[in-house]
Amino acid sequence: MDSQQFTTEPSSNDAVERDFTVGDVPGLRSPASGADRAPLMFDVIIAGCGPTGTMLAAELRLHDVRVLVLEKETEPVSFVRIVGLHIRSLELMAMRGLLDRMLQHGRRRPAGGFFAAIPKPAPEGLDSAYAYLLGIPQPVIVRLLEEHAIELGAQVRRGCAVVGFEQDDEGVTVELADGEQLRSRYLVGCDGGRSTVRKLLGVGFPGEPSRTETLMGEMEVGVPQEEIAAKVTEIRETHQRFWLRPFGEGVYSVVVPAAGVSDRAEPPTLEDFRQQLHAIAGTDFGVHSPRWLSRFGDATRLAERYRVGRVLLAGDAAHIHPPTGGQGLNLGVQDAFNLGWKLAAQIRGWAPESLLDTYQAERHPVAEDVLDNTRAQMELHSTEPGPQAVRRLLTELMDFDEVNRYLIEKITAIGIRYDFGEGPDLLGRRLHDIDVKQGHLYRLLHRGRGLLLDRTERLTADGWSDRVDYLADPTAVLDVPCVLLRPDGHVAWIGDDQQDLDDHLSRWFGKPAN
Repeated sequence: MDSQQFTTEPSSNDAVERDFTVGDVPGLRSPASGADRAPLMFDVIIAGCGPTGTMLAAELRLHDVRVLVLEKETEPVSFVRIVGLHIRSLELMAMRGLLDRMLQHGRRRPAGGFFAAIPKPAPEGLDSAYAYLLGIPQPVIVRLLEEHAIELGAQVRRGCAVVGFEQDDEGVTVELADGEQLRSRYLVGCDGGRSTVRKLLGVGFPGEPSRTETLMGEMEVGVPQEEIAAKVTEIRETHQRFWLRPFGEGVYSVVVPAAGVSDRAEPPTLEDFRQQLHAIAGTDFGVHSPRWLSRFGDATRLAERYRVGRVLLAGDAAHIHPPTGGQGLNLGVQDAFNLGWKLAAQIRGWAPESLLDTYQAERHPVAEDVLDNTRAQMELHSTEPGPQAVRRLLTELMDFDEVNRYLIEKITAIGIRYDFGEGPDLLGRRLHDIDVKQGHLYRLLHRGRGLLLDRTERLTADGWSDRVDYLADPTAVLDVPCVLLRPDGHVAWIGDDQQDLDDHLSRWFGKPAN
């Protein structure tokens, strides 16, 4: 972890990386000479050691990018919050050889009932080998991803809060709370909804403040499980933001609407839970001995820009929304997966012009869609007659396979199609884990490189062999002749013409090496 590779000057081949000039970005500092700047110690500094930051660190290290992750907290969070990894996130974990680690610590659940908690099972034949939800403690996800990043060579420093930075045409100088200054080529803010990096960058965060608030915690109860189950079933007919779920050893996960909206920086008390449980259910269930207590609102905001010069945003630093549908953590991890190889390509010097700009072009609309569907879901959680009538109607509509399939593909992100231009429907979509002669496709993507899957056995990617792997397999379970996959598994090209392929290799992977 303390390898010399993180403290030496960048290698000569890094020096070809050029991204913008000071004149491109208003307000950037332009020192009189290179001698006035601190030496570059890292290629990328990531603020925030959550799921997004750790996933991004690992993705960058696959390409030998020198990474430092800074986390303001001295220790990982102690409370255990169960979150769900959706289908697309499970696919990403499989692409990097991480899924088995996750499965050891999680519990598989059916992939259904996501949209506004309407209890409909998943439709038959979802286009994925991982068509389930994995319930797993969030601290475990962070630990596993952090271990993965460190195994690949990333540094992680805790108790280091970013309080300032300045960027110029060669890098970013990052200031920590203790006055230490660090220097890197890029800075990525993965530091949550109250992101210091976003605020210092001056990027707008428009949207709506919280209108409702929900209490969440884990605690012991004082009444029998049968009594709790009966009461929860009764209450949830009209209150979707209410549940008590057994967590083991007499401990329950408790969710209940708050009395109003307050400062999220102030944790709720056990008495707050007792009052709200009694107000809604007529009993407080004898709750006691809390493990942890928190609150969340339904604020919905989206950063106006994901990048200003050499500073980028990802995860909750770029977007916040209500947790209904369980999309938040998944959205951040998927941001990191999209950004990692593109930022690495920029640093390694082979990125095509504007490749890094496709990060915002692709991910900003995805976040807009998530914000809209969570807004819709929150309306359907309302106890007012109008929203309840719409909920009943949508419940009926979801009996149609097409409606149910559309909504679950939206929530689990397997329906995403990036705009790569005209072409077959598969273009721009992710390719599921098909069978190939080596076993399964995703095993070939562990190194984070592109892949040319050639069923004709006539094509080549030799000029890009340092960035793109090649597999000739006429038996691959695919109904098109050849596909070019990006490192994130999205289909960048379909066809069988070498010249057309070369053009698309250049578009996504830069000029050939020879």
